[in-house]
Amino acid sequence: MDQSSEEARRTSRRNRRRRKPSTETPQSPETTQRPAAGSGQPSPETSKPRPAPKNQPRRQTGQRGQQPAASDGPRGKVRIIPMGGVGEVGKNATVVEYENELVLLDAGGKFPEEDQHAIDLIVPDVSYVRERINNLKAILITHGHEDHIGGLPFVLHQLNTKRKIPVYGSPLAIGLIDAKIREHRCEKMVDLKVVADGQRVQFGKLAAEFVHVTHSIPDTNAIAIHTPIGTVLDTADFKFDPTPVMGRPTDERRLERIGNDGVLVLMSDTVRVESEGSTPSERVVYEKILNVVKTAKGQVILASFASNISRLKMALDAAEANGRVVAVSGRSMEQSANVAKELEYLKPKPGLLVDLESAMKLPPSRRLLVVTGSQGEPAAALSRIAMNEHPKIRVSQGDVVIVSATPVPGNEETVSRTIDNLFRRGATVVYSAIDRGVHVSGHAGRDELSKMIALTKPRFVVPIHGEYRHMTLYRELAQKAGISADRVFFPEIGGVLEFTQNRVTQPRRVKSGSILVDRLGDRAAGRFVIRDPETLEDQGIVIVTLVVRSDTSELIAGPDLTGKQLDREIDRQALDAAAAELKRALERQPKGTAEYGFLARRAREVVGRSLYRKSKTRPLILPALTVI
Repeated sequence: MDQSSEEARRTSRRNRRRRKPSTETPQSPETTQRPAAGSGQPSPETSKPRPAPKNQPRRQTGQRGQQPAASDGPRGKVRIIPMGGVGEVGKNATVVEYENELVLLDAGGKFPEEDQHAIDLIVPDVSYVRERINNLKAILITHGHEDHIGGLPFVLHQLNTKRKIPVYGSPLAIGLIDAKIREHRCEKMVDLKVVADGQRVQFGKLAAEFVHVTHSIPDTNAIAIHTPIGTVLDTADFKFDPTPVMGRPTDERRLERIGNDGVLVLMSDTVRVESEGSTPSERVVYEKILNVVKTAKGQVILASFASNISRLKMALDAAEANGRVVAVSGRSMEQSANVAKELEYLKPKPGLLVDLESAMKLPPSRRLLVVTGSQGEPAAALSRIAMNEHPKIRVSQGDVVIVSATPVPGNEETVSRTIDNLFRRGATVVYSAIDRGVHVSGHAGRDELSKMIALTKPRFVVPIHGEYRHMTLYRELAQKAGISADRVFFPEIGGVLEFTQNRVTQPRRVKSGSILVDRLGDRAAGRFVIRDPETLEDQGIVIVTLVVRSDTSELIAGPDLTGKQLDREIDRQALDAAAAELKRALERQPKGTAEYGFLARRAREVVGRSLYRKSKTRPLILPALTVI
């Protein structure tokens, strides 16, 4: 979408006292061929430490800092600017810049938290990159998890450039990105490029080297950015797994050679720094799932992240060993399974991986279903199953549900309610709180984090991918590993770190923060609205107030709709009609324990659809639910 013409439309409609329709991507994407298989103690000089700035609070709307005119980076210095992924878990994205050349490492998304039921995804604000779009050489992807690639379509829409942006990654990461890009019709915005382990790509004075590391998804790479003044190494999400279920162990020899050549800055994963020792191998989960499936008498459901290909392989192996078939449920899970098959990461025997309808015709003891929703997402398959709302899948006495994930910070309560509802349906639920074997982290424990420092021997360290406590604990760990406190720098979202060979400065902050993504329901694949303070003024807001019984989900009061800054076609009559439509939809729901996220999602879908029919606009639907 052209920014200047968009602003002109906004101004024109304000003058007419109307609100513009929200910007959406079209549906039914075209098909393209898939690729082949501190205290931090920041200081002007390291010898003169000064107190660290306070940690940046989380923001849901874009955080606005100084907005300098777009220009090249300072001569002879490397800039590192996190756009996300520090002080939080998710939406990982980091700018590495040298003079007039910059690359963006990852473009991830983040799940909304418990109080964010008006949106579906949070992505980084990349205004800084957009202002320097001619300097952007590439987006480099470490691996295919959503917190590293989930924001890419929306980042591309923010960049809003006519030229194709090169995106480099491993075969699996690019395969998953390709499917996501086609869904959101961004094919003309990107040039997808597959890289091999160990490959080095030159971008003028910068070069990117991809180094294999183990994680919970195959084909994960640390990325070394070689610059004229030194190497910046992003570890990616990693651990030192000696017996991975898929792929090879971490390439320790190459990491050590890079360290011997000299690492200026190590940007390290920190999210599991609270855990002593080393993270257990994925092989532990493999053996546990085999055993659970072997002893189960009824239907087995395995819930995991959609991009966790290794869990899908475990399900296939367990099903084959026990005379079951496997089917997947959830659009993103189906997408990941198809990519993994096409690229031959998964090679199921004929008849082992079937469609959901075929699996549901078999006796429960003959099927194993792999579903989305391990984070309690209200629209995902597992939440719908738990609420007895899934169109095809039901659970009952004798069924076993394996939740092979731990809650992302902020999702604990939602996940707990989903598990409660599964127990209420009569299922046996196996999850990490009662059986640690059903999930192990893909992130390094303390011993592994220390090992990475020992291998790479960095001059400076920047902890990333973690909340503030993780970064604080990592600084203490780095000191024990021989890195003095004045060489560990706490990053902030939008905070500029400038490095020379012997000096670090933090001159200012740049425009940054969060962009909110509002997807338009399950039947509108690839359609979305981007929300930020500027667009909310034009799109308007509708508050939906409901009071429901906790034990039955029955309405006690409402729904009542209140609007602000709406298109003039959304009058009181249109709001009342939407409220009546929502009331009918909720009254048709099966009675059961109220699930806040599910009810909020339903309110957004029904009200949003009703108002769009009337006005062709997409105001933000903000559910306000009280459960009594």
